[in-house]
Amino acid sequence: MGNTQHLYRTYSQYLTEKYGEKVYKLPVNLPITCPNRDGKLSTGGCTFCAEGGTVFENLPDFGSVKQQINGIKKQIREKYKANKYIAYFQNFSNTYMSIDVFKGYIEDAVMEDIVEIAISTRPDCIKEEYLEFLADLRLRKGVEISLELGLQTANYHTLNKINRGHTLGEFIDAVLAIKRHGFEICAHLILNLPWDDMDDVIENAKVISALNIEQVKLHALYIMENTMMGEQYKAGEIKLISVEEYKERVITFLEYLYPDIVIQRLIGRAPKENSLFVNWNMSWWKIRDQIHKQMKDEGRYQGKKADYLGGKSLR
Repeated sequence: MGNTQHLYRTYSQYLTEKYGEKVYKLPVNLPITCPNRDGKLSTGGCTFCAEGGTVFENLPDFGSVKQQINGIKKQIREKYKANKYIAYFQNFSNTYMSIDVFKGYIEDAVMEDIVEIAISTRPDCIKEEYLEFLADLRLRKGVEISLELGLQTANYHTLNKINRGHTLGEFIDAVLAIKRHGFEICAHLILNLPWDDMDDVIENAKVISALNIEQVKLHALYIMENTMMGEQYKAGEIKLISVEEYKERVITFLEYLYPDIVIQRLIGRAPKENSLFVNWNMSWWKIRDQIHKQMKDEGRYQGKKADYLGGKSLR
């Protein structure tokens, strides 16, 4: 769809500006779990989460952190002639382990051409001891650190319905703790959860903007077999919005989001195997391109309506 820079702040352009060239993410799989699955908080997990978690894009675990990074780096380097990479710990909750085990995994990712380590986790799994280690690592090794936090929605009623195990309060607490160490944050949001409406979409944008979160990753909900949400879906207990409504929600979210916040993606890829609903049976990139076209046709862009903080809502 051509240049999208005037529509929203893209992740690829941001990385190029930050590191001087194109940077590629290298997914890393760890043999870990989540407190919402192992009984610490719950045993069922989030109602949309399948046994293997919500991540499917990464390669199977084929060895140590170094082996995984080197294997994927080799493929990407040969295909794209890449020189700089981000080691992305993406499955389950990557700060939900003992501090010594955590240190070992993260230290192993500090390798040649790795300019950043991105760590995906839950808001309630952020502890000061882990952040202090990451701050020391950044100082010692000169590697950037970012954390990805799954919020999904600012609506705490919906968070309860999906058995998320935390509320907005824990998310805010985690953001403030991370920011005290100067790490960038990427918040994950699902804009078409069955109990959310457009007011929730706008509130998501306002919360992210008010907290000065640097990046956002948007997902469209997909529903898998053998999940609680899958059973609700088959029983007709929940209904999903149309793809037209999803596109409108994404665009409205962007309009209310502060313009300097980076958008990692507008919609995610999702597995077809064992799925009940995935992206309205459309390719993710088609939906993305339709969002781009609609924004261009209607003159809409990120930050167009982001004039509400600092007392500005009172005219």
